[in-house]
Amino acid sequence: MSMVYWITGLSGAGKTTIGKIFYEKLKENNPNTVFLDGDILREVFGGDLGYTEEERRKCGMRYSRLCAMLEGQGMNVVCCTISMYDSVWEWNRKNIKNYKEIYIKVSLDVLYSRNQKGLYSGNGGKKVAGIQVNVEEPGNPDLVLYNDGDKTPQEQADEILRLFC
Repeated sequence: MSMVYWITGLSGAGKTTIGKIFYEKLKENNPNTVFLDGDILREVFGGDLGYTEEERRKCGMRYSRLCAMLEGQGMNVVCCTISMYDSVWEWNRKNIKNYKEIYIKVSLDVLYSRNQKGLYSGNGGKKVAGIQVNVEEPGNPDLVLYNDGDKTPQEQADEILRLFC
C-alpha cells in the first residue's frame, strides 16, 4: 500500500535529517519510495516563488499535488517541508488516500541556538517561517516528535517506523 509521510516543522527542526533516515529504512523493504525535500522542490519547480505567506502556501499546495499524484501511482512518499498551513493539511487529508502527518516540534530557543543556515540570526536573507512569516501549528497530526535534543535523529526516525510501518 502506498503512503504519503508528510513531515512538517519549522526551519531547523530536523525534518530533512529525520526524514532521510526514515526514507532509507522504509526504502529497504519498499523500493517504490521517494524522498522529497522542500528546499530541493523549490528549485525543481523553477524557484519562481519567494517566502511570503502567500507564496509559501502556493509552494505547499504544489508539494501536496505532487505527493497525491505519486501516491496515486503506488509510490511511498516521504515529503519534508515547512508548509505549515491548515489549508494545505486539510487538502492533503481530503485528497491523499493514505496520508500520515508528522510534526517535528522544537522550541524557538533551541532553533535559535541551532541557527542552521543562519536564518535565526538574520544572515539567511529570507523571511523565516514562524518568525517574520505567520504559520499555523498542526492541530491534529498523526504523530508529534519533540526534537529539542533528547533523542537522536535515528531514534526519531525509528519512532515513525514503529508507529506507521
